[in-house]
Amino acid sequence: MDPEAFLDVANQVIKLKMFPFFDIAHSLLAALAVREDLGANAQAFSRKHPLACWLSTMLVIFAGGMVANGLLGEPILAPLKNTGQLFVGTAVWYIVFYTPFDIGYKVAKFLPVKIVASAMKEIYRAKKVYDGVGHAAKLYPNAWIIMIIIGTLKGNGAGFTKLIERLIRGAWTPTAMEFMQPSFYTKASLLASIIFVLDKKTDWISAPHALVYFGIVIFLVYFKLSSILLGIHDPFLPLENLCCAIFFGGIWDSLAKILGRGQAKDGDSKDVKKSN
Repeated sequence: MDPEAFLDVANQVIKLKMFPFFDIAHSLLAALAVREDLGANAQAFSRKHPLACWLSTMLVIFAGGMVANGLLGEPILAPLKNTGQLFVGTAVWYIVFYTPFDIGYKVAKFLPVKIVASAMKEIYRAKKVYDGVGHAAKLYPNAWIIMIIIGTLKGNGAGFTKLIERLIRGAWTPTAMEFMQPSFYTKASLLASIIFVLDKKTDWISAPHALVYFGIVIFLVYFKLSSILLGIHDPFLPLENLCCAIFFGGIWDSLAKILGRGQAKDGDSKDVKKSN
């Protein structure tokens, strides 16, 4: 593709409006995540506890903004002030859980529909990360770590509220902590936040801003579709294992075990010789 045409596409992507279509895709996948987390009991639970079902779904949809606002000292419920987004989220929740013969859920699970919604959701995620970094930069211009944290939370806030979201539905799962087992979406949002901060605050990235943003979008969309179609769920895992082995004691622990076994074998052989 011609570089100028590619840059023009990047400029168009960065100007995309998220409401209503991208919000619909985001809400659809959020409602699907709640339903799948409920498992086989999802339909019965939604009939018996519609309020809890709705609240947990709204928390997943608006989690990023709520958590980020709480950390920045802003009203936690401010993301709910957009009536249009709240209406879209509620309508999608109703379609996924309550349409006759479960048609809404079956259509949402249809692979082509899920692929399109997933691609749109990753574009939405990139926008949220970018907005989170920009908002934090206005409040704390020199605090890179705050920008990175807010960008990450904006990108995958639902991962950090899973404990509360499940608690609303009456399930207590204290091990469901994103800090202990971060998902690919948290890692990707973290990486995107770091790149946006470097692009905004340093001269290390010489590419046009629109191209940096477009590159993040392509990265997120590509690996999301790879997870659906190819089963590649976490491309960061091999790098993480290597880093843990080199920098976080993995090599030394293995070496200590090897030396410990060698010393144990030497001790056993000496004991055998003494007994003879």
